[in-house]
Amino acid sequence: MTFVSGPVTVRVPASSANLGPGFDTLGLALSLYDEITAEVTEDSENDGEQGLAFSIEGEGSDNIPRDRTHLVVSSMNRAFDVLGESPRGLRMHFRNVIPHGRGLGSSAAAIVGGLVAARALVEGGEAKLDDDALLALANEIEGHPDNVAAALLGGLTIAWTALGIGKAVRLDVLADVSVFIPPVSVSTHTARGVLPAKVSHADAAANAGRAALLVAALVGGRADVLFAATEDRLHQDYRAPEMPESHEFMSSLRADGIPAIISGAGPAVLAFASGSDLSAHTPAGWAYRELGVDSEGATLIS
Repeated sequence: MTFVSGPVTVRVPASSANLGPGFDTLGLALSLYDEITAEVTEDSENDGEQGLAFSIEGEGSDNIPRDRTHLVVSSMNRAFDVLGESPRGLRMHFRNVIPHGRGLGSSAAAIVGGLVAARALVEGGEAKLDDDALLALANEIEGHPDNVAAALLGGLTIAWTALGIGKAVRLDVLADVSVFIPPVSVSTHTARGVLPAKVSHADAAANAGRAALLVAALVGGRADVLFAATEDRLHQDYRAPEMPESHEFMSSLRADGIPAIISGAGPAVLAFASGSDLSAHTPAGWAYRELGVDSEGATLIS
């Protein structure tokens, strides 16, 4: 295997999954980015294992592991395994902006960014690990394809699995998006653990119809149906006890006619609207961000 000389830098967007009714299916890439810079070195540890050198700035810099358990590094090593060989050492720099544990796809960004960085470090890597194969590998690592599809491809993605293999269709959309970010986090594992094993046929049918309507609304610029299109019966109410302030805030926005949802597994709240009138709703201690829809996905910028 031949590695490229010098570092590579990958920019990877945040993402919001579910978007209300599209549970584990819909994802939207957002204009909020982490950057990963990686370079192959000849340095290895005394035990012959891969040598690692880290520097981290931004989100999570005080508590992120600086070893092989780091999600970017473990994802890179999964890609190197597929590509055939691992480098002796890696020098890594992370510039983290995406909040952790808020439902904005920080883990998906780490996984996709690591896979894209590893592929870029290998001469001819894209021919050996194309985007379809990379998405399938990202889905294996993450366990569901919605966030990783959006992080990889950008835009609005509709993701599914076939025989356990993650797949996705990407669509271009234009939308005003605002995100309200609380100071507390909720783990995806916790948020998924409170969901019921079964739901009613009526609730499943309602969500299927709303998810289809949401795609039509976002692709066709139909802001007039976004409120109805963001209704959900499958996950948000069940998760309310784990994020009561977020659920109450989302409900208050919807009571004012604003198409608001819990972003991913929460507890951030996303609204398909923007402006000073909306920002005035921000709860004390929360952060407010107006974001665009990222159209490129994970991008090699150097």
